[in-house]
Order: sequence, then C-alpha cells, then structure tokens
Amino acid sequence: MTGCQNRSRAGPGRYRVRVTSLEGGGAQRSEWDARLPRKRAASGVLFRDAAGSVLLVEPSYKEHWEVPGGVVEFDESPLSAARREVKEELGLDLAEPLRLLAVDWVPPRPERSEGMIFVFDGGVLNDKQCAGILMDRGELRSFDFVPVEKVDSFLSPLLARRVAESVRALETGEVVYLENGLPVS
Repeated sequence: MTGCQNRSRAGPGRYRVRVTSLEGGGAQRSEWDARLPRKRAASGVLFRDAAGSVLLVEPSYKEHWEVPGGVVEFDESPLSAARREVKEELGLDLAEPLRLLAVDWVPPRPERSEGMIFVFDGGVLNDKQCAGILMDRGELRSFDFVPVEKVDSFLSPLLARRVAESVRALETGEVVYLENGLPVS
C-alpha cells in the first residue's frame, strides 16, 4: 500500500453506524455523532439609533445589561434564533436578512460551558420602530440606547469587548472572528 489508499477495515464507502433518535422528534443521528462534543450557542443583534448609539437591554435575571438575543435552541440556526429572540424580547419582526458581524468563541467558566456566540447587524432603528418596541416584562426590566464609548459601564467586560469589535466590523464591512471577545489574527 502506498500513498493515501483506503486503509479502512470496513472497506471503501462502508461505515459501521448505529442510528439513534434525537431529542425533539423524528430526526436521527449515529452513535458516533451522539458522542461528539457539544457547544452552547447564542445569537445577539446589534441595533443602533441615528446617533450611532447601541441598543442594550437590561435582563431581569442577570447583573449586567446585554444586546438583544439569546440561546440557539435545538434544531435552530443562529440567524433564526436571533430573529426569534428579538421578536420575543422586543416585539420587533426582523424579516430582512441580517448581516453577520462577529463570531466569538467563549472558553468555559465555572458556571457555564464553552460557547459560540453570533452577533448580527440589526441596522438603525427609526423613531417609529423604537416606539413600537414591546418589551417582554418577564425577561427584561428596561432598554436604552447607549453611546458606544459608554457600553463598558453597562456590560460585562467580555460583552463590552464583543460589542466594540462588532461595531468595528460594521465600519469595515467584514466579519470578525473573536475568542473571548478579542480579535484573533
């Protein structure tokens, strides 16, 4: 045998796979897939006002403010999660495509597993859209537009870094890859 020949005992195109049911319904996956590591995923949406301030929300269940968004559910794309969370939290229906601004890998912490966080551009909200915001009072205490240079007084250090890098991605037109809120070059 030389080079890159198939050395599989099962032979070419043969896989030994047992299929198992997935939580949530009829979808199935192999035992191999079931053993793969899992990562937490979340999506956020960066909205701005005409002055360039960023929309932040104050959750009722957390110490720090954050951008609108939340957990990506089972069998849901990050983009669909962003749209769903904004609809649930603020009553805003985001029908148009949202541009991806940043992907942030967050290492594990004692209280939380590692995760992949996606930040999408929600655009600039006009006065009519702002007046139409219907906050989910069970989840949010308040919301406000905060100048970019002041977001770190509202957000956790990690989220402040992520928001700052997402704003830079808006300016450059490129998607930024982050680790723990910091750009990786």
